[in-house]
Amino acid sequence: MRIGIVAPSTPILPDDAEAVRAIAALGYPEVELVFDPQCFVSHGHFAGADAVRREALVAMANRPDIDAIWFARGGYGACRIAGDAVAAMGEGARHKAFLGYSDQGNLLACLYREGFDHVAHGPMVADVRRADGEAAVARALDWLVARDPAACEPGLAHGARHAAFNLMTLSMLLGTPLEPDLGGHVLLVEEVSEYLYAFDRAFFHVASCLAPRELAGLRLGRVSDVPVNDRPFGMEAEAIARDWCARTGIAWLGRADIGHDAANKVVPFGLHRAG
Repeated sequence: MRIGIVAPSTPILPDDAEAVRAIAALGYPEVELVFDPQCFVSHGHFAGADAVRREALVAMANRPDIDAIWFARGGYGACRIAGDAVAAMGEGARHKAFLGYSDQGNLLACLYREGFDHVAHGPMVADVRRADGEAAVARALDWLVARDPAACEPGLAHGARHAAFNLMTLSMLLGTPLEPDLGGHVLLVEEVSEYLYAFDRAFFHVASCLAPRELAGLRLGRVSDVPVNDRPFGMEAEAIARDWCARTGIAWLGRADIGHDAANKVVPFGLHRAG
């Protein structure tokens, strides 16, 4: 099996690639990780200009010898190339798995919108830098290689449709050509490094947009590294989520084991079949 790795947003370091290769060699010696050189390019904020990132993603997705696409890192930039990149992917790309989270939610959304069947929110290559990052990388490989159910978020309900996003990323893509149909889905969201007032504002937008789509319910992942504002907001993250669910009529379904950390579990988009 060959897993292709590209960076649609920001770059990684060669040391990241070597660390992940070492983990893969121990757990999956038969798997080859193919890093596009674009992963290590620095072009201002991005891992290469838009055209470079787009062409690398399309080329990797369309390669017949590549079985899955693993996103290297989040940051920002995927929304600038997602629509054109997915439109340029051939039929063979539709049978591959795509794994990532954070800013790569833009690509996951567009892929899912266009009917790609193996799209999942889960750890990326750059997570190897985190404390206990080896576990995150191993979990990603367990899903990419073996579709191991133990790698998945444990609360996924059999027979239900799911999708997962970083809240701010989802808020920004709603109403754009990247937005997928989330009607009837259980939505899982998480957040990092946002003031609680910004978290509340994003929840207002997401809940207001998705409630009329008849969302099946919402679960909240971890909300971490919240900056300290000049005055207390007055509500914590869970209370904010519950409040907007109540205001908009979305079913509150509790907490979820996802987040911007090494414990982030995999959430495959679409219908979940236990086992």
